[in-house]
Amino acid sequence: MANQKYSDEFRAEAIKQITERGYSVKDVSQRLGVSTKSLYKWLGGIRSHRVAEKSSTLEAENARLKAELKRVEEERDILKKAATYFARTSG
Repeated sequence: MANQKYSDEFRAEAIKQITERGYSVKDVSQRLGVSTKSLYKWLGGIRSHRVAEKSSTLEAENARLKAELKRVEEERDILKKAATYFARTSG
């Protein structure tokens, strides 16, 4: 089985057995006839993809929060100016 190519569906199912169904890497390796090294490599690829995906999600959330903070600060500044103006005119 040296240098055997596996389909993406096969890899996804093997990873799913480990991550979702709770089977050990050794068990899946023996059942499917895939080396444990290959399975760990596939798992590493999935984990790095998830980390990258989470990172981009966090960056988007950070950008959204910065925009919201800017808007709220502008509103605060407008209210400060209005309060100062009305304090001078009523006194």
